[in-house]
Amino acid sequence: MVKYPHLLKPLDLGFTTLKNRVIMGSMHTMLEEIPGGNHLAAAFYAERARGQVGLMVTGGIAPNLEGVVADGGATLMTQKEVNHHKVITDAVHQADGKICMQILHTGRYAYSQKLVAPSPLKAPINMFTPRELSKDDIERTIADYVNCAALAQEAGYDGVEIMGSEGYLINQFIAKRTNHRTDAWGGDYSNRIQFPLEIIKRTRKQVGEHFIIIYRLSMLDLVEGGSTWEEVVHLAKAVEKAGATLINTGIGWHEARVPTIGSVVPRGGFAWVTKRLMGEVSIPLIATNRINTPEIAENILEEGCADMVSMARPFLADSQFVQKAMDGKPEEINTCIACNQACLDHTFTMQRCSCIVNPRACYETELNYLPTNKKKKIAVVGGGPAGLAAATISAERGHSVHLYEATDKLGGQFNMAKIIPGKEDYAETIRYFSTMLNKYNVSVSLNTKVSAEELNSASYDEIIICTGVIPRSIMFEGVDNERVLSYRDVLWHNKPVGKSVAIVGAGGIGFDVAEYLSNDDDEPISTEAYMKEWGVDMAYSSAGATALAQPSPSPRQLYLLKRSPGKHGKSLGKTTGWIHRASLKYKNVEMYSSCEYLSFSENGFTIQSNDKEMTLEVDNVIICAGQESNEYLAKDLELPAENIHIIGGARKAEGLDAKRAIKEAAEIAARI
Repeated sequence: MVKYPHLLKPLDLGFTTLKNRVIMGSMHTMLEEIPGGNHLAAAFYAERARGQVGLMVTGGIAPNLEGVVADGGATLMTQKEVNHHKVITDAVHQADGKICMQILHTGRYAYSQKLVAPSPLKAPINMFTPRELSKDDIERTIADYVNCAALAQEAGYDGVEIMGSEGYLINQFIAKRTNHRTDAWGGDYSNRIQFPLEIIKRTRKQVGEHFIIIYRLSMLDLVEGGSTWEEVVHLAKAVEKAGATLINTGIGWHEARVPTIGSVVPRGGFAWVTKRLMGEVSIPLIATNRINTPEIAENILEEGCADMVSMARPFLADSQFVQKAMDGKPEEINTCIACNQACLDHTFTMQRCSCIVNPRACYETELNYLPTNKKKKIAVVGGGPAGLAAATISAERGHSVHLYEATDKLGGQFNMAKIIPGKEDYAETIRYFSTMLNKYNVSVSLNTKVSAEELNSASYDEIIICTGVIPRSIMFEGVDNERVLSYRDVLWHNKPVGKSVAIVGAGGIGFDVAEYLSNDDDEPISTEAYMKEWGVDMAYSSAGATALAQPSPSPRQLYLLKRSPGKHGKSLGKTTGWIHRASLKYKNVEMYSSCEYLSFSENGFTIQSNDKEMTLEVDNVIICAGQESNEYLAKDLELPAENIHIIGGARKAEGLDAKRAIKEAAEIAARI
């Protein structure tokens, strides 16, 4: 019996059959822009095709220079560019896969002075004001879309996805918010949707019947002045009539103040939107956003929420996601934890995309775990993310590996991250690596703070030290009071905390502790509660489905303090920092900068902030003032220096995150 009968069932599109109901959604990886990136992209997509994904969609490719994400962005405009793309399609087809190219015109979101839009309205997330498209410009732009699709067909793509959501150009034409025109391309809704419909009609006429056209429909704008539900249904029917093969779900504009893909979003949390459209059209509908396990995908299909599911980041985390589901081994899937640290945060800072839990993503030609020619005896000291990665990859390659962990559980700092509301998926990484340890017969010793003497006597060929970090201490009068705690006391040892708390340090750990203490529910948030918390109208009674956010109150009064000047959270992720700041604002967390910490006593915590002295009447002070390397081991080892590898926080605590730790572990394990 197939474990996932709906997920793995083929889908007949009439002129072609997809091997299952899984789409790898569009991700802009920056492979589209870097020199030789087409060959890197070919390897990236081919590996996922071999992993049995039903259909893949590329990152966004602009139909003209005005539509690029930024100057120098990827385009498909001329015959000269076709061969560049053919490298990708040939590789995918040789791997028995299918691939569509996304056509993306960013409109007023373009980070370029050439940007254009239906109306000259600056986006709140862009510094540039767009030029208003003339009637001739609009006709030219439609022709550019059609030309781009025709060139994609010539390049060997199985279809295209026309990006009509997320607040990009097509969406800007559709919504009153951004279309203030009074000519035939503005005004009534029937006029505003002519732009996407003409693109689809003319593209279908150009490419013929046997070519996939996916239309990415914004089913939930999440901005004022967005579409009503009746307009969404009307457009979906018109899109089908115009010639689309599939309709993919788009959720939220980039300027919306509702998280739509962050880790705080419940798994499959927006499938209800696609379900609402089921039955209104006869072509297949695709659900998307925060679908990261086969079980979630299967449930969405089984409950009739969609005909297909789209996952993007999960295929960065594990290229063999579908194959492992087909083999009945979901526990071996390296699950996406929706952190955005190595994918979207990289893309939005013009770096090559990868994955925090899978550093091979987008580096398939450079980082490979090949079978070893010489089996070695390897000790890995520390069972956090770096140690787990080092141990499993080394063992996968054929080495004999012994992993030592000083505490009673594997996972290191991820054991603290997984209890933060919205970060529950970090437990999946621990589960994955634990499964791999068993699969590759790694010997594991818990509750073992192994000594240099023990390691020296065991005759190891290589020792990988991943002992991580310890909390950094700071000094002020009363710091030794029992009510002054470290973040580890709270998140690891579960020490009780009072109703009023000062948190010293406003980096990632400080924000996490504030999030943890401002919530009192041990269970992950439900979809309904999440939508209420962030202001999404599930009844869709208003245009854009926006509502007044109704966050649950914090059970504590919290103060988040930092020594440096300026706003809090500057060091947080490019694409997630705003979520954490907004969440704590909803919880009425008071934030102070330029702080000097003076004393703690029964009267409270006395600080000086911006030259003003004050005493915060708090029950506890929690120190989150950074970390220091745990260096207890390396200096006493007797192996030659080239056989001792210190990685992650043990090597350098400053700026530590799991992205760097796991990447260093993978690179070391791949070459020893």
